[in-house]
Amino acid sequence: MKFPLQKLKQAGDEPFYFEDDVDIRELEKLNNDIRRISPVHVKGQAMTRGNDITVTFSIDGEMVLPCARTLVDVTYPFHIEALEAFNLSPYHTEEDDSEVHSVNGEVLDLTPYIKENVQLEIPTRVFSNDDEAHEAAPQEGKGWQVVTEEPEEKKVDPRMAKLQSLLNEEENE
Repeated sequence: MKFPLQKLKQAGDEPFYFEDDVDIRELEKLNNDIRRISPVHVKGQAMTRGNDITVTFSIDGEMVLPCARTLVDVTYPFHIEALEAFNLSPYHTEEDDSEVHSVNGEVLDLTPYIKENVQLEIPTRVFSNDDEAHEAAPQEGKGWQVVTEEPEEKKVDPRMAKLQSLLNEEENE
């Protein structure tokens, strides 16, 4: 999503509005949990004040992530509100703690900032609500097994069964 700086300057004191669908499928190739991501819908405005540009925008879309329990695909819809600040001055340098980005050239490209905001929105875990997926999940593996939350039945050691019967007889007397 690129905007020529001339268009932003022509808007003057009025906000420059934009709305478009952006394909960010490159995120699927990165080392993250995104299995698939649909093109995201970006809508926002840019305000220019001297050399400063403030862009506020919203990102709406869906990504497919693995379920933390069963590894089946889970569709995760997201809505992100973002604000990015840019400076057009050739003398402006990005400092480590600065949230103001430099603009090189005559075009403002929002795509890297859209990708960054989506990556920050990826949840650490998602869970599938599909019962069939839970049943198809493995119930045990090497060194582990699924334990139910039901109370465990008390089993009597056969060697102690005789003593238990003697104790029961004493209590009955």
